[in-house]
Amino acid sequence: MKNTNQESRRTGKLTLYAVLSAILVVLGLVNIPMPAGLSITFNMIPVAVAGIALGPTGGLVLGTVFGLISFAQCYGILGFSGMGAALVAVEPVWRSVLLVFVQRVISRMLMGLLTALIYRAVKDRLKAFPACAAAGFFSAFLNTLFFMSMLVLFFSGTDYLKSSMAGRGFFTYIIASVGVNGLVEMIVATLITGAVGTALKRARLA
Repeated sequence: MKNTNQESRRTGKLTLYAVLSAILVVLGLVNIPMPAGLSITFNMIPVAVAGIALGPTGGLVLGTVFGLISFAQCYGILGFSGMGAALVAVEPVWRSVLLVFVQRVISRMLMGLLTALIYRAVKDRLKAFPACAAAGFFSAFLNTLFFMSMLVLFFSGTDYLKSSMAGRGFFTYIIASVGVNGLVEMIVATLITGAVGTALKRARLA
């Protein structure tokens, strides 16, 4: 009986990994374009759900999937990122590709891991919905923070970003660029992750 229960849990986890990864692929195709080459994305929600249901490993794995999809979009795979395509073409190309990989993949890995750790830190202090909602909020907040900080840090010297920054400073540009989409992402991620995470906990899947 014990082995059967363990096998059932393992199968359930693998199924959840597969479902959340598939959702990431779909969400990668429906980003909402915004000015300055940015877009509203909700890909952080499956990552937050993975952090809730599967722990830090789940957050890290789904964050990696999110990042790899985002990186592939620089080359027109699983969607298209105009900003990504422009940045990977900056000379020297090898350096730009490496920096874009760090910005899009490593940042999402950190986001997924930290989101799961934040949820783990609050889950015993808060009720189910606020604990899961906190994970959703921080997934969106950290995704924006890491992505935009690395964008400016790595590429502020390029002609592409100079035209977008238009002489504005580091923080001014980030706030002006992500004001609307960042707020929308945080609100939606907070509410949906709170609801989904709570449902999974009630079903004893998290």
